[in-house]
Amino acid sequence: MRKYDIILLDADDTLFDFVQSEENAIRETFYLYGIPNTTENLRRYQEINEDLWRQFERAEITKSYLLDNRFSLFFSAIGKTGDGVKANSDYLDRLACQHILLPGALTLCENLKALGCRLYLATNGVTRVQKKRLADSELNGIIDGIFVSEEAGAQKPQKEYFDYVLSRLKAPDRSRVLMVGDSLSSDIKGAVDYGLDSCWLNRKGASTDLPITAEVHSIPEILRVVEG
Repeated sequence: MRKYDIILLDADDTLFDFVQSEENAIRETFYLYGIPNTTENLRRYQEINEDLWRQFERAEITKSYLLDNRFSLFFSAIGKTGDGVKANSDYLDRLACQHILLPGALTLCENLKALGCRLYLATNGVTRVQKKRLADSELNGIIDGIFVSEEAGAQKPQKEYFDYVLSRLKAPDRSRVLMVGDSLSSDIKGAVDYGLDSCWLNRKGASTDLPITAEVHSIPEILRVVEG
């Protein structure tokens, strides 16, 4: 038995280990550009990048602005000159080769497929990166499709993103669709605002006032939410 037919799964920090993937790719990029491979430089880049992504989620900046400027801002912060757009492209090439899954992610998806669920990645990432990571991962052949904000022309949590997704799922019964993710500001808020059930992967024991449908603290627990 299952409570849901379609599971929309966030990619990074829900199924894929983005923390390790990002660190691997950024350290390779540092080496390419002769940037000291220090914890402080990694922290500075991540702070700039995360702030830009939050602005993007709030629709304050465009994806192209984010991608074109994050390395330029980072270079400025560490007193380096360089082509930020080229550095971003080099970084994305390296990130696309990172497809590390979080512990339990593969087993979860296999079990959800065994229940008869249709599985889709719903991500705000970069299209060429996310599609290559999925294709090269053990989830290839298990996940039924991927919806990337870049192709949708909108991002989670915007209504237009979920319009895009559900239209391509041929307008399913919304009560049978579940959005699963770790981000309150994009995954969960987007689902709640759109009227979809949500499953919050809350690893850090945070709190929220959002009316979430289910809260779990580890990947294996997601299966029980779907089973109902």
